[in-house]
Amino acid sequence: MINFASCLTEYAVQVTETSCSAYSNSSCISTNLTPSIQNAVTCIYRIVLSTQKQILVTLTWCKNSLFQGLNVFFGIDPSSSIKLNTNSRLFRRLKGSKSIEFDSCKIELFWDLSTARYLTGPEPVDGYYVFITVDSELGLILGDKVEEATRKKMKTSCNKMAKFSLITRQEHYSGNTLYSTKVRFCETGSSHEISIRCSGEDERFKYPALSVSIDKKMVTHVKRLQWNFRGNQTIFLDGLLIDLMWDVHDWFYNPGSGCGVFMFRTRTGFDNSRLWLEEKMAHKDEDKVEFSLMIYACKKII
Repeated sequence: MINFASCLTEYAVQVTETSCSAYSNSSCISTNLTPSIQNAVTCIYRIVLSTQKQILVTLTWCKNSLFQGLNVFFGIDPSSSIKLNTNSRLFRRLKGSKSIEFDSCKIELFWDLSTARYLTGPEPVDGYYVFITVDSELGLILGDKVEEATRKKMKTSCNKMAKFSLITRQEHYSGNTLYSTKVRFCETGSSHEISIRCSGEDERFKYPALSVSIDKKMVTHVKRLQWNFRGNQTIFLDGLLIDLMWDVHDWFYNPGSGCGVFMFRTRTGFDNSRLWLEEKMAHKDEDKVEFSLMIYACKKII
């Protein structure tokens, strides 16, 4: 991917306070457009064991006309994956467990999707559980039905609980140029609705414009998007600096196979002089967990 910082526009290094009254009545939701369909969600979690050993876990929920399921793999090696098909009549396993060996550890995955409830996307909203144990420690825990299942597991073989955190979330969409999702940027923060819309800003010339809103309050509006297809803006929300970056180059110049990318990421500290892409990982506070959200949007601009 081309470096976002390589093409700065008039929108670079702006800080927007989402509660600003200037945006109080602005929204990028249009009742005339149907939101795009979310067809994949990928979340990367970090598990920190009591020995301080760290394991990355990648979960991908996906849905299309032929397949719906969950894919789990560990570290950066997809060959360690566990795939669950939840809609095949012959091969689906809505409840069960599976164990693998990874990095000298015994990892067990437990799941129950038999009563999972879905909305329009591939990720269940309730009625399910997914949890992972690493050796004798209870690691990743997801779902609203996990309490009873993990309590039974803790009584039998697990006597420790590891720490886990969500570090990256990627969402894939297809359909119209209207995208909506909900996200929490920190564990103590509240859930926020993010909406992204691309539309014509001039009825006569139909120049496309991009608008992004959080909780129905517009935080950025990019005019003449075809010439400002890359940029960045900083948002102040929940006491955090959050970098918003967009790259929709391929919407215009590679519409057959390209996609637009929107990125939200929390930044450590309040240094406005650098983009988060330029921050050095070695100087980060190890106890402070950062979060990033990536949205891949496939759409041909007409």
